Amino acid sequence: MKKMTVLGLLATFSGLALAQMTPLGLWHTIDDKTGKPKAEVRIAANAAGELSGVVVRGLEANPDPEPNCDKCSDDRKGKPKIGLEIVRGGKKVEGKDFWEGGKILDPNNGTDYRLKLTPIEGGKKLEVRGYIGTPMLGRTQTWVRVE
Repeated sequence: MKKMTVLGLLATFSGLALAQMTPLGLWHTIDDKTGKPKAEVRIAANAAGELSGVVVRGLEANPDPEPNCDKCSDDRKGKPKIGLEIVRGGKKVEGKDFWEGGKILDPNNGTDYRLKLTPIEGGKKLEVRGYIGTPMLGRTQTWVRVE
């Protein structure tokens, strides 16, 4: 009986761990200069499994002096950065532990980059790679899971 209980608990906890190996959820973006949380982004998926990430709130002590995405060139131009969809598209790569094929927007310069998302540290963190052309020509940020 004890073995069954232990096996049941292990199965439950391993299932929870696997459930976290996804980019879905609420994340703190980290400022490259200060190393402190900058904003919260919620990543969700539609019925087709494509990702969408929206800035839900800013976390900086001194708010952004430019609260709108004035440098954006698409339908997001002039929209408030809070509530802005910065991740569009991207799907899990079959048999791999990463998502790609989408775009990520830098609302400070209005540039859309190709996107690769890789959960790390058991899903507690997310490597967010934005690049132009090839993944070697870009940069990676590490976001921290909130929930």
